[in-house]
Amino acid sequence: MSRMHVDGYLIDRNGADKMNDKKLASEILELVGTKRNIQGVTHCMTRLRFNLKDDTQAETDKIKELEGVMGVATSGGQYQIIIGTNVSQVYLEVESILADSVTPKEPETSQASAVEEGNLFNRFFKLISGIIFPVMGVMTATGILKGVLAGLTSFNVIGTDSGIYSILYSFADGFFYFMPIILGFSAANKLKSNPYIGATIGAALVYPGIVTLYNDGVDLTFFKVPVVLTSYGNSVFPVIAGVMLAAWLEKKLEPKIPAAIKLFTVPLLTLLITVPLTFLVLGPLMTVISDVLATGTQSIYNFSPILTGIILGAFWQLVVIFGLHYAFIPILINNIATLGEDPINAILNVTVFALAGAAIGFALKQKDQKKRALGFSTGITGLFGVTEPIIYGIAIPYKKPFIAAFIGGGLAGAITAGMGARMYGFGGNALFAAPLFINPKGMDVSFTAYLIASLVAFVVPLVISYVITKADDTI
Repeated sequence: MSRMHVDGYLIDRNGADKMNDKKLASEILELVGTKRNIQGVTHCMTRLRFNLKDDTQAETDKIKELEGVMGVATSGGQYQIIIGTNVSQVYLEVESILADSVTPKEPETSQASAVEEGNLFNRFFKLISGIIFPVMGVMTATGILKGVLAGLTSFNVIGTDSGIYSILYSFADGFFYFMPIILGFSAANKLKSNPYIGATIGAALVYPGIVTLYNDGVDLTFFKVPVVLTSYGNSVFPVIAGVMLAAWLEKKLEPKIPAAIKLFTVPLLTLLITVPLTFLVLGPLMTVISDVLATGTQSIYNFSPILTGIILGAFWQLVVIFGLHYAFIPILINNIATLGEDPINAILNVTVFALAGAAIGFALKQKDQKKRALGFSTGITGLFGVTEPIIYGIAIPYKKPFIAAFIGGGLAGAITAGMGARMYGFGGNALFAAPLFINPKGMDVSFTAYLIASLVAFVVPLVISYVITKADDTI
């Protein structure tokens, strides 16, 4: 990837000469092996994520040279092409081209089948990414709003009994409470099964009658088998496990049910089997696993909070480079759902400020106008939570800003952990994360730690990057 390609892309996206998204999408599809080699494609905030039958068919070196492509990563069973903040527009063009194209059916080769299956980690990563990412936008929005409402009530701007609070909190908190329904729908979509069956499984888990029985401590049995009731509101893993079972059952039942009654019989049988098994086995099992993940994460943190802060604060963005950060999202969400707070994500937030500061420090030192514009534009983007344009446009090519971000992020991570900061919701990063550091029970040290650590994370890399970067640095 040449500097001209990276610089040209970032400048063009903000100027009059925007590149042709359709042309880029067409070039990418041709170089990944055309529709014949594509099993599926999704996108995150900055990357096109392809599931390819055979990664070796993709012409990676040529893809990296395309104007508008910032890099390529292969991890978690996905072939990831880094586009930047314009990825959603390019994705729409990709989808349009794929929908319009017709590929002759060809027999699967053993190699393609092997790639499709992949190892257990790759399949798990694809599943989790495919379930979580479609709901991330709304999850972020509602998480931020919950934090804002907590702040407004903490400063007595509005009361919890006001109409404004009640209406806004209904969907801000409602998303998380009814998350099993939303994730059930999303999981079924990902598994190519009936999404309304998935949503119904989630609805059963948070049905008010069941919640009342749990709150009242009722001993419930199902055909004399004891039911271990628990609270499934805000939960992640129980509904996913239930939908996985339902999807398998649905595919087994479909060909065996007469067409005349298939419409209602398949959902009926699927739910009659899945919902009781979810309450009896899968739900309690997944709840135990959720508790183990949450307490395990907390135990690692408690072993040495400051050391954890230094390591994660300095090097978390390396995980982002390999595109594996989405695999951690369910764990971070689970921490919030299980514990009501999360110290790990509080640390990770400083890494975004660190990269933003490093980019702006780089920009201030440069004489070349293109490089200055690159640094300022990506730095500002970083302040709003998107770091990959910085990583692939500045940190990796020029290296020294990345070193500055490691130092500042590690220091700020230690401060965050040392002060005992927590995030009380899951949502945005950097500036948008501020409301998530507000304790719903009242303002505490977490918000103060956010302010101090964020300032350190931004200023220290900015200064270091400015000092160690040359005015005429080249790649």
